Amino acid sequence: MRDDRTRYEAVSSRDARFDGEFFFAVETTGIYCRPSCAAVTPKRKNVRFFPTAAAAQANGFRACRRCRPDAVPGSAEWNARADVVGRAMRMIGDGVVDREGVPGLAHRLGYSSRQVQRQLNAELGAGPVALARAQRAHTARVLLQTTGLPVTEIAFASGFASVRQFNDTIRRIYARTPSALRAEAGTGLGAAVREATRTGIPLRLAHRGPYAAREVFDLLAGETVARIEEITGGAGARTYRRTLRLPYGAGIVAVDERSAGAWLDARIHLTDLRDLTTAVQRLRRLFDLDADPYAVDERLGADPGLAPRVAARRGLRSPGAADPEEFAVRTLVGRAAAERLVETYGKVLDAPSGGLTHLFPEPGVLAGAVDDPALRALAAALADGSVRLDAGADRDEAERGLLRLPGIGPAAAALIRMRALGDPDVDPDGIPGSQRWRPWRSYAVRHLECR
Repeated sequence: MRDDRTRYEAVSSRDARFDGEFFFAVETTGIYCRPSCAAVTPKRKNVRFFPTAAAAQANGFRACRRCRPDAVPGSAEWNARADVVGRAMRMIGDGVVDREGVPGLAHRLGYSSRQVQRQLNAELGAGPVALARAQRAHTARVLLQTTGLPVTEIAFASGFASVRQFNDTIRRIYARTPSALRAEAGTGLGAAVREATRTGIPLRLAHRGPYAAREVFDLLAGETVARIEEITGGAGARTYRRTLRLPYGAGIVAVDERSAGAWLDARIHLTDLRDLTTAVQRLRRLFDLDADPYAVDERLGADPGLAPRVAARRGLRSPGAADPEEFAVRTLVGRAAAERLVETYGKVLDAPSGGLTHLFPEPGVLAGAVDDPALRALAAALADGSVRLDAGADRDEAERGLLRLPGIGPAAAALIRMRALGDPDVDPDGIPGSQRWRPWRSYAVRHLECR
C-alpha cells in the first residue's frame, strides 16, 4: 500500500483491512479519517494521505467524528520492523516520551535527539513529540468518555504537561472542548458507564480483520501462573485476568474472549492513571492486536502444508507477553517454579482481586535472593540492563545477550524473542524448511501447535 492510487482505491471501497496502516485527509473539510470511513468518498484531487494520525494532525487536520480514526489498530509494520523507526514507534506506544522525553527515547535507541527527530519526520511526517501528543489525545478521549474523573486529573493522567496544553490539543484534534467531547451524544459519560468504572476503566481493544480468540485464550489458559494470572468463565466466554507491574504503580487487567466484531472488551484497574497508555499497549502486544491477519493468511495459506490449517483458523495470532522480563524468567524456570517465585518473592497487592494477589517479582529482587545460578544470572542481566527486553529493544542484540547467559539455549532465546519481543518471524523449534514461511514464521509455528 505504497502508492496513492492504491490507497485511494482502498478508501473508495471502504476497505477496513487498511485501517491504521494509513490515514486520508480531505482538504475541503479539514478532516482526516480511517480508510473504512462510511462518509461519502471525497474527490481524489481533495485527498491527502498520511502514514500516521499524528502526521495528519500536524498538518492541521482534525479527527472525523464518524469513524474515529484515533481508535484504529496500530500498523502491523511497527511490530515487524527492527530498525530505529520501528523501535521508536514501539517505545512511544509504551509511553517512553511521556515519561522520559525525547532525550530519553533517543538514549534508549542509541541515537541523538536530532537524529531520531529527523528519521521519524522523514518517514512518518511527524516527530516523537507529535506522535506522543496524538497518543495522549486518544488516552484523554477514552478517560473523558469512560470515567467520571475531573478534567484536570485526566489532563495529567493522559501525559500532558499542563491543562492548557491538554485543552488546546483536544480542541485542535477533535474540534470541541473536553467537556463537549465528554457530553457527545451516544458516547458521553452516562450512568451505565459511571457504574462500569467501579469494575475498571472499560475499553474496546480494536483489532484488524478476523481474530481467532479461542486459540489465544487456550494458550494463555495453559500458561497461567497462580496469583498473577487467572482464567474465569466457560468455553467461548472466558475472561483472562492478570496483574501488571507498571512505571507508576500496579494494575489489574481483564480481557474477554468473546470478540465484539472489531474489538475485544477489556477493563483496567490502575493505582495511577498515568499508566493507562502503557497498560493498553502491553495488552495489545500480549493479544497481538496490531497484526495484519490478511497478509499473514495470504502468505501462509499459499503453502500446501499449512493451507488447511490457515483456512480453519482465520486470524490466528502470535501472542506476545504482558511483561517481557517476567516471560524470560518463566521460560527459564518453568510454570511450577514461577509460581513458587511469585509466592516467595512477589509483591502482595494492596487490594487483591479474586485469585490475583501478587505482582511478579522484579529482576533486581530475584538477582539478590535466589540460589539458582542460571536464574540469578538472567535476573542480574535484566536488572542492570545488559540484556534489554523493553518495547524498543534491539532484537538481535537481546538474543545474543540471552545466549551468553548460562541455562539459556537457542530454543529458549528464540522463544523469548518471539513472545517477549513480539518478533513475527521466529522459529524456536527449528522446523526444517521454515524459511519458506518468512516473514511470518511465528504465525506458522502457532498454526502447527494448535490442535
